[in-house]
Amino acid sequence: MIRQLVKTRRRQVVIDVSTQKDFFLGSGKACIRNHRRVLMNIRRIMAWTRHNNIPIISTCQVYPNNNGGSVTDYCIDGTEGQKKIPYTLVGHRISFPADGDTYFPHDILKNYSQIILHKRCIDPFDEPRIERLLSELNAGTFILVGANAEGSVLATALGLLQRGKKVTAVIDAIGSQNNKDADLAIRKMQAKGTLLTNTRNLAGASHLRKVGICHCELCTSYSPKEFSALTPN
Repeated sequence: MIRQLVKTRRRQVVIDVSTQKDFFLGSGKACIRNHRRVLMNIRRIMAWTRHNNIPIISTCQVYPNNNGGSVTDYCIDGTEGQKKIPYTLVGHRISFPADGDTYFPHDILKNYSQIILHKRCIDPFDEPRIERLLSELNAGTFILVGANAEGSVLATALGLLQRGKKVTAVIDAIGSQNNKDADLAIRKMQAKGTLLTNTRNLAGASHLRKVGICHCELCTSYSPKEFSALTPN
């Protein structure tokens, strides 16, 4: 067992699922719906996480290049789209490849604020290293943000619940590509025991009005309502 992880119980751990450029930027190969709103909420959650010194576990999809026979065209290894959104990264972090190993250094969460784990699949529990970490990590609540609700987020939530973990999903900080499938996924998570919350309830209100990373027209302009709120009378 990962003794340094189970010895001390963490009150909360944030699991940041696939917050990568291909999913969250307007120019990404698999951009989610409403990416501006979801990005602003993820940015707020990450600021709250840093302020409260809450550990972050990040799972990132990565697929081989075309010469490796990838069946996807997003999150290809070595591309810009496979990289994480900058404000989902903290300074003191450690990253592990998707290589089938289960090794972790001693006192990993004592020495690092963020653990980044790459995976070649939708379900993180199909990767031996991620399965070991999430199964053995002792925390009061696992807080989920990221994408997609109908894919990796659902698989992460159900896998944690099956292992007796308490799970909270921040629904306005979780993106999707199919509204109907996402609604079904959220209902399934809730039925299995996931607590649903939103960014304001968890981390409070934010003054942020722009996402600070995506340069599409939607993300670089204010809506009339937002512009009115920011303009003095």
